[in-house]
Amino acid sequence: MVSLSVYFEGSFWVGVLEIVQDGGLRATRFVLGSEPTDAELYDFLMRYGTALLERAEASPAVPVDGARREARVNPKRAAKLAARAAGRVSRRSTASQEAMRLELESRKQEARADHRERSRAREEHRREVLRRKRAERRRGR
Repeated sequence: MVSLSVYFEGSFWVGVLEIVQDGGLRATRFVLGSEPTDAELYDFLMRYGTALLERAEASPAVPVDGARREARVNPKRAAKLAARAAGRVSRRSTASQEAMRLELESRKQEARADHRERSRAREEHRREVLRRKRAERRRGR
């Protein structure tokens, strides 16, 4: 089951994409900026929906408690529940908060590793330039 919640947080509108699959919840958060209209949200999902789903799939799964699992619901009741959920301000669940926290931590670790690699390459380049200059000075050029 995939659900998208859009809510106002601080000074920006934020979207949370949650995927509940095999007893685990995966979530990703994205910032929309100003309040999106239905057409803008639809265009955004058509443009970036696949990337958001891939990002959510890549995030670690958090086990979902038993209360979150729901049995098959009558379609009329499901429509009524969806209308009620759309009518109230949606809040992130604890499980989705945990999934987003884990995703953020994994992105931080990737960024740290990337920064460390770039820094090492920069230092290596600097050493190589200094070594060449030293060799040129020794040769009297």
